Amino acid sequence: MPSPPANGSLASRLWRYQKERFPLAGFVPLIAAFTFSSAAYSRVARGEPGFIPAGRFAVGALTALTFFFLLRVLDEHKDQDVDRRARPELPVPRGLVSLRELRAAGAAALAVVIALNALLEPVLLVPMALVAAWAALMTREFFVRDWLRDHPAAYLLTHMAIMPLIDGYTTGLDWLAERRAAPPGLVLFLAVTFLNGTVIEIGRKLRSPADERIGVDTYTQAWGLRTAPVVWIALLCGSAAVAWAALRHVGGGMLAIPLGVAAAACLAPAAWFLARPEPRAARAVETASRLWPLVTYLTLGALPYLTRTRAS
Repeated sequence: MPSPPANGSLASRLWRYQKERFPLAGFVPLIAAFTFSSAAYSRVARGEPGFIPAGRFAVGALTALTFFFLLRVLDEHKDQDVDRRARPELPVPRGLVSLRELRAAGAAALAVVIALNALLEPVLLVPMALVAAWAALMTREFFVRDWLRDHPAAYLLTHMAIMPLIDGYTTGLDWLAERRAAPPGLVLFLAVTFLNGTVIEIGRKLRSPADERIGVDTYTQAWGLRTAPVVWIALLCGSAAVAWAALRHVGGGMLAIPLGVAAAACLAPAAWFLARPEPRAARAVETASRLWPLVTYLTLGALPYLTRTRAS
């Protein structure tokens, strides 16, 4: 039976919702850094001076934020049955907001960014359409819901494919908006984004035996307490290797050393989890999963751009 609606205006309830499920205090700086680094990587790899116009960057960051909010709304819909049974404390099953209200909020945000992009650079609507099309397929679980649920690796790969599509938009704030050829190293940068998405997804679904819940899918349940963290380690190492290759296109060879140090630091929690799969170790892996993408994006985009700017 659905929970009764919570008291308060829709705005106040959505504000409470974001604090729990999409905390803007964390997402806004993270996505702003992601957007800046994506555009900066393209800019430096193309050998273009300066940065993209401030207005274009602001619209791009808002659009990227909207993409990730819509993915959160999508997840609320996909997981509604599981959440109702196994996680009744979450905002939707307990009645803080309804799925209909979240759809309305998502549609309003999407309408705003579509209008802004159409006014600013209509060509950016092309990568936006690709993201929307893939998200629509994700909503339908690619029409093979049960098969995907039974094959976690396929589920992971199909759902994380949206990450480089989003990055196609954020890098396109430079090269696509300026009607130029794609920058050297773009494929590598998109590959890093894909691998980082898998690192985040697995990292947030590693659980100690004490934290597993019946009916809630995790990679430790699907693959086991040893295989799941080993896969996570392999993907993070793969991300580091591809990021190192991508650095060559922005003249950031010296940044490979701090990148390697950061990778080793992020791998440490996984080694801890392998040795002792306890709740604190699982939380440390999840934290590392969030920090590693930030490290790679700043290393690939922001730092080479700032280094070049300081040298010029």
